[in-house]
This record gives sequence, structure tokens and C-alpha cells, in this order.
Amino acid sequence: GGSLFFIPFNLIQVQGYSATSAGAAFLPSILIISLLSRRMGGMVGRYGARIPLVLGPIVVAIGYSLFAIPGIGGSYWATFFPAVTVLGLGMAISIAPLTTTVMNAVEENYSGLASGINNSIARIAGLLSIAVLGVVILHLFNYALDSHLSTLKIPLEAREILNQQMIKMAAIELPSGLDPQLKSTLEKSIAESFLFSFRLVMVVTGGLALGSAIIAWFMIEDKRAKPRLVRRNAISNG
Repeated sequence: GGSLFFIPFNLIQVQGYSATSAGAAFLPSILIISLLSRRMGGMVGRYGARIPLVLGPIVVAIGYSLFAIPGIGGSYWATFFPAVTVLGLGMAISIAPLTTTVMNAVEENYSGLASGINNSIARIAGLLSIAVLGVVILHLFNYALDSHLSTLKIPLEAREILNQQMIKMAAIELPSGLDPQLKSTLEKSIAESFLFSFRLVMVVTGGLALGSAIIAWFMIEDKRAKPRLVRRNAISNG
């Protein structure tokens, strides 16, 4: 989930969305999760947890891969809407069954502890993934932008200013006094460099989601959850 942190940067700094529009772009995913999570949690009691915990991450992987397709510009409905929708569907399939599986792995009197540990691990994993992927996306951006800049004739002073702002990635502020054509070329190079790094991170995240599906296939027992705990978690996830 840490890769979701970088999607608004693409929408706002590269695609030109407003902050409000970037937030609204995730509404389809939120609605799908809200509508389907409770139903998916209840299905664990009928069909077991293995199927949703394998199918869900596969759909999530497809969703992340779809984020790697859009270029610069284009209608939201044709670019990011499919990715947001598929990602939301995959999360809806897997979130509630995962919680139900964790809760059913312990005795009822330890269910509160299991829930707390599950939530803590999820939060810590999210923070760690943002930190790790942040380093990855920054290095990829620097590599791509250096490749672009090496083909351009840029004043030494302007190049130094750009180097000092690499950490800003797509939010780099170009120095004043540049030739209009050079400025336009640099803006395009910065946007394309961020897009290059963003796409690779989305593909890597999709690969990790597929890996989790494989782990679930081998590690989750194909059996029905206990009805008592399924009902309780279906209510809490709803």
C-alpha cells in the first residue's frame, strides 16, 4: 500500500490535477471497498480464505500495473479510472478475508490482541514501504533526469540549480532567465523522468502483490472459517 503514497504526486505535479481532483480520483476505489468488504468477509465462512487471498492480490497486481500505463495528459476516465477501480476491487476481495483469517487463527479470548497486532503490522509495513519505495523512486528519477540532461546544452549555473533540487523530483523549480524552448524541454524532461520512476515502482508493487498471492496459495489452509468469528468480523469490517 505504500506505493499509493506516490500516486497523488503523479496526478498533481505531472498530470496537472488540483489537490481536490487528485483526492476525488480515489473515490471509485473507496466506494468499491465499502460496498464489497463485508460481503467478502462473510464468504470466508462458505468457501474458505484461500480463494479470496489469492484472487484479491492478483487483481491488486493488475490494478497497480494499470497505473503504469498512462502517459502525460488524457482523460481521467481513460487513464486512471480503470486502475483505481481494479485496485479497489482487489482490495475489497482481500481485506476482510485477511482480517477474518487472522482473527480465526487464535482463540476467542486472544482476538483483541490478534486484531491489535494485525493493525500494528499493517501500519508499520506501510511506513516502511513508503521509505523504501521513496528511495527507489528518487534514484530512478535522478537516473532518468541525468540521462535527459546529458543530451541538452544547459548553462552550468542552471545545471547546478537543478542538481540541488533533485530531491523535489517533479516539483523542481526551473531557474529564471532560461530560453523558452529550453525551459519547455526541461519541463517535459522532468515530467517524463518522474513518470519513468513512477511506472517502475507501480510494476514492482504489482510484482509484490503477485508474490503475496503465491504465498497465500501455499500458506493458507483451504478450509472454512469458524462461523462465530466470521460473523463478528463481517460486522466489524462493515
